[in-house]
Amino acid sequence: MPRTNRTNREVRPITFQTGVAPNAYGSVLVSFGCTKVICAVCVQEGVPRWMKDQGVSGGWLTAEYNMLPYSTLDRKPRDVARGKVDGRSVEIQRLIGRSLRAAVDLDALGQRTMWVDCDVLQADGGTRTASITGACVAIGLAGKRLVAEGKTRRSPLKSLVAAVSLGVLGGEILLDLDYEEDKDVAVDLNLVMTEGMELIELQASGEEAVFTEEQLAGMMEAGKVGIRRILEEQRKALEKI
Repeated sequence: MPRTNRTNREVRPITFQTGVAPNAYGSVLVSFGCTKVICAVCVQEGVPRWMKDQGVSGGWLTAEYNMLPYSTLDRKPRDVARGKVDGRSVEIQRLIGRSLRAAVDLDALGQRTMWVDCDVLQADGGTRTASITGACVAIGLAGKRLVAEGKTRRSPLKSLVAAVSLGVLGGEILLDLDYEEDKDVAVDLNLVMTEGMELIELQASGEEAVFTEEQLAGMMEAGKVGIRRILEEQRKALEKI
């Protein structure tokens, strides 16, 4: 079924509201349509013990992802109330961390740790891709502050990183899925790329279905269109600061 408000290869409206968490080194409220995520970066002196023990130089970046109880239609219990960490959240925060470490010069960061917190305020599909996209802007803001304070000579952010979701529904390729589309697609794909259009991560799977190489190529082509569009908005957000 064709979309009513946008074409199959069009992303939802994207906005970046910066400075939403004043105590963080960099923060942004990123919106992809009705999906809204607060991404904040804190910088702490020192690195994890394993880096010291192994003699690893430079700094470190780690990410945490959380869906707030009121982010979904039905209240989502907090992990602390459930007594265990949600497995999906662990998988997503690992993806966020991997994606962002590919964009950050850890040597330029120095002996410091960047904590990236992504908290979903409203979930309407694509929360992991929105988190990666928003967190990249937050890191860019944090890097500017580190330079301004004389803590680093250059921003640790060496490349912008953007992410987008895709799927196959009724034989058609859709870009940037909302929740209603995401729950019905036969194929689900998450794409993460640098501004040089280099791949960082590609997650693709059939939802009780299979897909062809031609469909994969079509999703990659559509995904690149979306990534370029997202990168434009990221640059605009950072240029305003």
